[in-house]
Amino acid sequence: MSPLELVVHRVLWLNGPNIWTYRSCIETLIDIQGFEEAPSNQLPGFYERITAILPGLAEHHCGVGQPGGFLMRLRDGTYAAHILEHIVIELHLMAGLQAGFGKARETSQRGVYKMVFRTPDEFVGKACLEAGIALFDACVHDKAFDLKSALKHIQHVCDDKGIGPSTQHILDAARERRIPFIRLNQKNLVQLGYGCQQQRIWTAETSNTSAIAESIAGDKTLCKSLLSQCGVPVPEGSEVHSADETWAKAQAIGLPVVVKPTDANHGRGLSLELYKEADIRAAYDLALNEGSGVMVEPFIKGIEHRVLVVNYQVVAVARGELLYVHGDGSSTLAQLVDAQINSDPQRGWEEYCPLDPVDFVTDPTAVMEVRRQGFEPTSIIGQGQAVLVQRNSNASIDVTDDIHPEIARLCGLAARVVGLDVAGVDLLCEDIAKHPNKQSFAVVEVNAGPGLKMHFTPSQGKPRNVGAAIIQSLFGVQGNGRIPIISYFTHPELAGFGPRLATVLRDKGEYVGLACSEGLWVGSRQLSFEPSAHWLAGRNCLTNKNLSTLVMETSQKAILAEGLPFDRCSIAVVLSLGELTGLEDFDIINAEKLFNVTRTLIDLVLSNGVCVLNADEVALLPLSELSDGQIIWLTQREDNPIVKSHIERGGMAIVSTGHSIVFWQDKHPAAHRPPVRLPQAPSLQQLALAACGWALQVSHGLLTAELCDLAENA
Repeated sequence: MSPLELVVHRVLWLNGPNIWTYRSCIETLIDIQGFEEAPSNQLPGFYERITAILPGLAEHHCGVGQPGGFLMRLRDGTYAAHILEHIVIELHLMAGLQAGFGKARETSQRGVYKMVFRTPDEFVGKACLEAGIALFDACVHDKAFDLKSALKHIQHVCDDKGIGPSTQHILDAARERRIPFIRLNQKNLVQLGYGCQQQRIWTAETSNTSAIAESIAGDKTLCKSLLSQCGVPVPEGSEVHSADETWAKAQAIGLPVVVKPTDANHGRGLSLELYKEADIRAAYDLALNEGSGVMVEPFIKGIEHRVLVVNYQVVAVARGELLYVHGDGSSTLAQLVDAQINSDPQRGWEEYCPLDPVDFVTDPTAVMEVRRQGFEPTSIIGQGQAVLVQRNSNASIDVTDDIHPEIARLCGLAARVVGLDVAGVDLLCEDIAKHPNKQSFAVVEVNAGPGLKMHFTPSQGKPRNVGAAIIQSLFGVQGNGRIPIISYFTHPELAGFGPRLATVLRDKGEYVGLACSEGLWVGSRQLSFEPSAHWLAGRNCLTNKNLSTLVMETSQKAILAEGLPFDRCSIAVVLSLGELTGLEDFDIINAEKLFNVTRTLIDLVLSNGVCVLNADEVALLPLSELSDGQIIWLTQREDNPIVKSHIERGGMAIVSTGHSIVFWQDKHPAAHRPPVRLPQAPSLQQLALAACGWALQVSHGLLTAELCDLAENA
């Protein structure tokens, strides 16, 4: 019997739509070896061990369609590749990542499977795959597996390579609007939309975020001055340059005071309600370590709130809370913090956690707070004694529905004064529902690029879809960020088709990107003479801010090896199913499998788009049932029954009649598209060019000129 071991032959990152799914995924080629003779129900103790490590598998539906479906398959007996698929999906979920899609399919080689799973990032997906294989092996051979360490490593990869939760939330909102996006770096810089319709975000900063506004927000003294001039209540204070000056200013302002950095954020270096000289001097050093300068302000009585303002309108409000622990007479303060605060599953350093832990080692502000009360982290706290450990705790309790209209107006005004399209306004007040004139109230900061996690995953209250508000501010109510994309499969009859179509579109006034076998063009400039019918060339075109249209050649092999660089297209041109030659490495060995690859392009056509299909190729007929868009059939046979039936139903067709190209629509030759007469019978390329020009509303005179030129130079 072959060894009970998984052997991974290949891992492919399919960065775009592919034969499996519309989204990016990882496809692995795995030899399950001896497991082909040993399904899960023949592995002693395997079921008990894997369900103990991953109890969340109980929620997996699998093919049964209800929770527990996968466990049913495990008990009855299923194979290693299928099990690994579910392990990897569960690891994604446990790490706080989006997951859910996966498949395992045996290839033509016995025991060798393709296992695919959707993942938001190549590096994160590979980390989950590596951990999944190790976990599977441990469950088979009854070895120890440190799940906590594995998840910690996955989360480290997420933090280092993956998209952060705030950015992901905005991308989820974009996906709801069917707005495409492209990740531009290994951080959080993302392009929304294509070509000239694009916008960009970097976490919660957008293409509309002014560098001047960001600088004003970072200069706390200037920001407060501008806000005060416009009638926004702010705490009076000033910048200080030494501990002596800080103490002197504090006395002049009146105790208690707040000492904070001039340019730090997230509450770092912030000390509140200081009365004593020693505390104020210590707070100066603490603030200076976190920023480039220090400010002292009067202490405003109240609770910290974070107000998110998008396009000068309040879209979410979160309230903070004072964090206390209560002594038991035997535990140290640090132990009480771990037991009563940090044990909350919502607290963690991982980005998906809405609350940060309290850590005396990394947070000197917390140490200073407890020392002011006469304690150290090592102090034993008496039975029932309350100790305040953090004042500026994470604002994470949703109170959006409670905000008073006047406070909302002041927050919108603050964002407008600074000039930020997306702003986090920090304020202190006693009751967010009361008029600011009837309570202690002040706007203390306006922040650029605010974190969004507290709003869409609050610790208490209703989650707010703030990403949708940001998307609407960038694209309006109807915009989708799309440009026309015309894609066609490599075909002998279409040699030179891309450059000719691009010429027509340039003459029409479009700024065209072209990625094809003949090279890469942007506008009228050829950037590469190398074959460019591949993912990278297409993606590079789509990031060009001048581009108004993309023409791209693709192939079945490119889809299998890379995926497509666009999520949907306006026009797909398919003249044949393609060739099996060169696809053996992907286990595409018959017409049925080839059809499934070719249909990928048809599946991507938008509902307002067009599929251009060769009606004389019988194998393509089923593709017409798969398209969301219209069908334009091409035929070089006047008597083609498929085309005749299509025309009788009012469909569109391009028909070769003698030496003419006839445009059929609504059961008749199109009145606004008279036949184009040529010196010889039209080629398939001419028919395809006519169909694309028609679909793209190229003027008939311009299209006729190009068709005749193509005929004369054939």
